[in-house]
Parts: sequence; C-alpha cells; structure tokens
Amino acid sequence: MKRRHFLTGTAAAGVTAATTGLSQGLETGDRSGIRGKFPALAEAALERAKALGATFADFRITAVESENISTREDMIQGINTGRTLGASVRVLAGGSWGFAATPQISDASVRQLADRAVVLARSLSGWRREPVEIEELPAHVDRWEMPVKIDPFEIPLEEKTAQLLAINAIALKKGADYCNSSLSQVRETKWLANSFGSQIEQSRVRIFPRLSVTTLDRKKGLFASRDSLAPPRGAGFEYFRDYDFETEAALAVEQAREKMAAPSVTPGKMDLVIHPSNLWLTIHETVGHPTELDRALGFEANYAGTSFCTPDKLGVLQYGSDLVTMRGDRTQEDGLATVAYDDDGVKSAGKEFDIIEHGIFRNYQMALGQAHKIGRERSNGCAFSAGFDAIPLQRMPNISLQPGPDPSLTTKDLIAGVEDGIYIVGNGSWSIDQQRYNFQFTGQVFHRIRKGKLDGMFKNVAYQGNSVEFWNACDALGGAPSYELHGAMNCGKGRPSQLAPVSHGAVPARFRRINILNTEEESGRKTAAHPPCGNSSPVA
Repeated sequence: MKRRHFLTGTAAAGVTAATTGLSQGLETGDRSGIRGKFPALAEAALERAKALGATFADFRITAVESENISTREDMIQGINTGRTLGASVRVLAGGSWGFAATPQISDASVRQLADRAVVLARSLSGWRREPVEIEELPAHVDRWEMPVKIDPFEIPLEEKTAQLLAINAIALKKGADYCNSSLSQVRETKWLANSFGSQIEQSRVRIFPRLSVTTLDRKKGLFASRDSLAPPRGAGFEYFRDYDFETEAALAVEQAREKMAAPSVTPGKMDLVIHPSNLWLTIHETVGHPTELDRALGFEANYAGTSFCTPDKLGVLQYGSDLVTMRGDRTQEDGLATVAYDDDGVKSAGKEFDIIEHGIFRNYQMALGQAHKIGRERSNGCAFSAGFDAIPLQRMPNISLQPGPDPSLTTKDLIAGVEDGIYIVGNGSWSIDQQRYNFQFTGQVFHRIRKGKLDGMFKNVAYQGNSVEFWNACDALGGAPSYELHGAMNCGKGRPSQLAPVSHGAVPARFRRINILNTEEESGRKTAAHPPCGNSSPVA
C-alpha cells in the first residue's frame, strides 16, 4: 500500500494544539508524571486495538519543547516558544495501516484512538494492492536520555539574548554593515509501547546557533554575505557557550568583503576540494535521500521525487570511487539523529550499516515492514515521527562520509594536489532533479587554488553533476583528524510534511574535473571581465 493512500482520511490534531487542560493533568515538561501514567495508558490502548482485531499496535506519547530567538544588529527581533503534547495509536488491521492522534490524554481518549485507527485501517484495506507485512521486532524495556552538560531550557533568556547581541557587536565592530544571529533549541521526549512487548522512554536535545553578516560597497552598488559555519548539534547549551563566535564573526566579515571584490568565476571543468561544511549537504541530497527505501520503491515522491537508486542496483552499482564509504549510524556522538531506539522501537546500537562500502551501493535505510521487499530480514532502525500527530516515516539516520585510509592527510595536502581548482567552504543553495540524480550546489566561500596553493577568491560559483559521476570523481579524502559533523534541523519529507533532524559527518574531499557554473551568468546577468581559469595572472 502506498503511503499517500494510507494518509487519506487520517484524523490527527494540529501541532499547535494547546497542552493545558489535559484530563489527567499532564504537562509537556512533566516527564515524571507522564512516566508514571504511561504504562496504564499504553495497556488501555493496546488491549483495545487487540480486541478490535489489530495484528499489531503501538502507542506513543510525544512531548516537544522549542525555543527560537532571533536578533539583528543591536535589536531582539523575536522570541518564539512552543510546547506540544499528545498521544497516538498506530495499528495494522485487515492488512492496512491505521493511525490516529489527539492532544487529550486519558484512558477514554486512548481507547478512542485505537477505535479510530482500526476503523481507518479497515476502510483502507480495499485500496491496497497487497497486504502490509511486518517483521517481528525484539522487545525492549528501557529509558535513555541524551547526555548534555547544560540544559538549554534552564538558561535565562537574558543570557541567551545577551550572547547573541554580543556576537552581532563583534561583527559590526569588524565592519559588517548588517548582521543577524539566532538560536534554536528543541527538547523531544517520547514514550513508546508496542504489541511486541517494548516500553521505551527517551529524551534528546538539539541546538543551533547561527550568524550571518553582510557587507556593502555603496559606490558600486554591490553586497556580499557570509553565513557562519557553526552546525546544529545534538548537545546542550555548552555547545553554544563554547563555540568561538568571536573568531567566526571576524572571519565572516573579512571573507564577505573579499568575496564582494573577487572576480566572477569562468565556467568550465575544474578540480574541487570541498570542506565538510559544504559537503554534508551534498551527502544529504545525493546519497541520503536516494537511498531511502520508500523513495526507491515509489512509496514516497514528495520533496524532489523518487530515486534513481532502484533495488536492482543494490550490491551492483559503483556509486563512488573505492575511497567512498558512507555509513548510517544513530549512535554517533552529538548527532542530530542520534537516539537509543528509532520510532519503531528498533535498538540503534548494533544497527550501524554502510550504505556505500568502498564505492559499492550496499544498503538502504529501512523502517518496519520494508525489509522483506528487498529480501532482507529486519529494519535497520530508520523510523522517525516528527510529533505526536505524525505517523512514523522512514527517515535518515546520521549518514557520514568515512575518513580516508591515510590518517595524516589534511586539507592542505588535498589542495597541494590541485593545479587549477576551487576550495569550497560552507553550504549555500542547492537543486536536484526528481530522481535525486542531477544536481547543482553553491557554497559560502570559494577560494581559488592555483599550483597547489590558495590564491584569492572567486564568486558566483556553483558545481554541477550527477550523483554517481560526482562520487566516482573523488580521488582523495582527509584523514580521521579532519572529520567534522554538520547537518540540518529541518529535513523535509512526506505529506503532511514532517521535519526531521539529521547530521552528516565528512572529511575534506577532492574531486576531479567537476563542471563549474557561473550563477550570475546563469541568471541572465552579465559579469565583469576576468581572467579565465588557468591564467597565470594574479587574482584581484
């Protein structure tokens, strides 16, 4: 059954539903209170689903707390906080999935959820081509909390806003004409029980500090911006407190000025060295999404389509050069997708897997009920639900490019092997086709490489290719000490849309003869004359 068929008619409350006035007096932050009442609520829901003929059921309570602060120059632009709390029941009945959710949590309401979910599943059974089959999963009874040093929700707003405004002040002092900074934080706590016998509680925190600076040349009517390279993390407030934004802000202003004065790139084939702060997004779009099994099977087509990476390519496709190994891992320290169990109840430890192994496509990301479609026995733990009113979908674990075989190899070494090319730092815009195959990416900073050394900057740079040719063009990787973890808080998928957090680690990587576009010329505007790539004259 396709997911869009399942979603038709699903009854679920909006994520902005108020969390007060719940019939059992539960509050979003009252984890001990929810913990105490959860077993009885779960038993009521699961027993009701079983009595109605469900062959599988799970019950979950999800609490999400969020806070977002935004500033500009010396002003606080906005402070937004949110709390959601609710329960859901998912069932398999009549060979179809059913799902229902509510912000009202009581013995009566959770039984009603089971009723609604079973009715929905049975009503959809006539639409499916074949009955849904799921594997039996091991039962786990456990509680897990992401280790953080400082709970960001315990830090006063005054301290957070003061730190953001101090970052802005540094950027302005260094010569930025405009700057803005922000801080986003989320705590997500979930309780899960299922008919396999699992009862799991887990909580995690994520945080994302950001900075952007803009410099102007008023006489020429030019401007340039540079965003900070600080990635989001699965961490506490200590990450924001300890990150060196003073150096980052000063460097961002300096590089924005240099970028504004830099010559516009000449299109053509060039060698690239790509920093992890840019490469993570390329990993996300060209490896992460194409190897989602639901997308490859055609069950998912939202957010840039299905996938070129169809099951007949499993174990056969030379996805990249033999240097390229991409690993899926929900246990990675500080990862945004790090959790002890996925939202099907699959234990993360021991489920790490190579998606690409020495260049060969080896594994898909899978959730409950998908493995048998490609001859595998069991899910590798890739289910995630964005909130109490969202059905678990197959979502990315942390997916990372593994370091090269020589631990001593540095970015400088990769650059030394380039006669004429570009070193790209920081992620920018992206575009990819409906099969996740042909792509185009930009960045924040584009250092020119000439005769093995950095020599000025270019601007208006985009690199273009297809997923397979690009990764097969990789001929060198940095060693383990050059590994960095980046990622996104807002990976989109599904309808209704769900946002998921995910990290992508990488080392600096070198790629040969990649097609370079001039983004300004591509938009129809003429650029100033400049020396062609490979010219020996100095770069302005």
